[in-house]
Amino acid sequence: MDNKNNKLINISRKTFISVLVLLLLLIAASTVLTYVVPKGEFGVTIVDGKEEVDYLKYNQLPDESGIPVWKGILAPFLVIGTGDGISLIMLSVFLLVIAGSFQAMNDNRGIKVIVQRIIRKFQNNKFLLLSIIALVFMLFGSLLGLFEEMLTLLPIIAILAVMLGFDSFTGFLVSIVACGFGFSSAITNPFTVLFASKIIGVNPMTNVWYRIVIFIVMYALMELVIFLYTRKISGSPEKSFTYESDSNLRSRVFEEEEIKNEKKILVTYLVFFAVVLSVIITFSALDSLRDYTVVALIAVFLIGGILSSLIATGFDFKSSMKSFGKGVLSALPSIAFIFMASSIKYILVEGKILPTITNSINLLTQNKSPFILAAILFGIILVLEFFISSSTAKAVFVMSILGVLNLGITKEMLVLIYTFADGYTNLLFPTSPVLLIGLSMIGFSYFKWVKKSWPFFVITFTLVLVFIALGILIKF
Repeated sequence: MDNKNNKLINISRKTFISVLVLLLLLIAASTVLTYVVPKGEFGVTIVDGKEEVDYLKYNQLPDESGIPVWKGILAPFLVIGTGDGISLIMLSVFLLVIAGSFQAMNDNRGIKVIVQRIIRKFQNNKFLLLSIIALVFMLFGSLLGLFEEMLTLLPIIAILAVMLGFDSFTGFLVSIVACGFGFSSAITNPFTVLFASKIIGVNPMTNVWYRIVIFIVMYALMELVIFLYTRKISGSPEKSFTYESDSNLRSRVFEEEEIKNEKKILVTYLVFFAVVLSVIITFSALDSLRDYTVVALIAVFLIGGILSSLIATGFDFKSSMKSFGKGVLSALPSIAFIFMASSIKYILVEGKILPTITNSINLLTQNKSPFILAAILFGIILVLEFFISSSTAKAVFVMSILGVLNLGITKEMLVLIYTFADGYTNLLFPTSPVLLIGLSMIGFSYFKWVKKSWPFFVITFTLVLVFIALGILIKF
């Protein structure tokens, strides 16, 4: 398998067009709303000598026409000139840089070396090895926001699982499903926790212990599922979900790929990950540095990503830059989605109807249980997730709206609800490219996956609602 021919971020033409059409429809609908919804504005109050918007004081404005149609059409570009413009540009650069860094890491075998080294150390203890692999993949998703990138490792893990006496479905569980659970049970995921926290204006490290507890519980659930499934097929291999499709794999001998300078690559990327995590934790925890977290990460991934690739490839500058550039190009569709999603807020603000919409929701949710409100918000984001799988594009739209609502729920809780709703559905909805590609790699149909996994997801979403309820109770 030649990883150098694979793009880690690979949005299909069909997916790109479908999301593009959906966002265009939302932009058009938002433009129309500016002609239909009454205009309004919020009052201003003085707090510590500074003017702040008071979302409880709403004033309706005289009727006037909606925004010009040309503004709706050019909104994805006009939003650059607003107060959100700089943040959008910085976040876009961050996505481009991180995509380039991980593509280079994949091409020079950095990710593969880390996982392969773990395999060697635990080859005599099968279940412990599976547990370690699942933990590593969950940590990749939870701490660094990796998901699509892990597809390149699925063939290796699937073959390993078969050679251990299990099946490729076991490999799918401990890699793609585990990574998806880590992405959803996020601790410092840059694409959900950090991104959404920045948009809504909260410190992502506040009460981080609760997200760590959630991660541990969800890891325990993953372990239980892996244990029950592997025990079932260990005694009766024919009960394997992929017994027939694994026949070719079972007839081959698993051989590790010989990687030159493996130790150097391993140390290089362990140091790189340590620096990334240190920056995330330090900058997020200190008030004086928090606003510069994205800028710092851009510098780390740009300099550290390229430098790590150069060291791993023996300072092959041409190869490293080619891989980095390939990753940058693969992320461009996501950038388009971000600006299109953010333009919806621009239209609502420019048309002076966002205060009216916000006030209406405030009135509808007054004096209602925060538990019911949280469940409703969770459901709304689930619906959006079906159509817009991009975490960043959805965060711009959703968190910008939620941040100004008077819901009686903390902003930290809103970030947690968003993270839950955005993540687990990546392993359930048919609009998730990673899920469909991963299932096709092991020869397992989507409908069969839903049929076999629905009890697992019933338990998962039950736990999610319990964590949301507990979070509200403890004022998370």
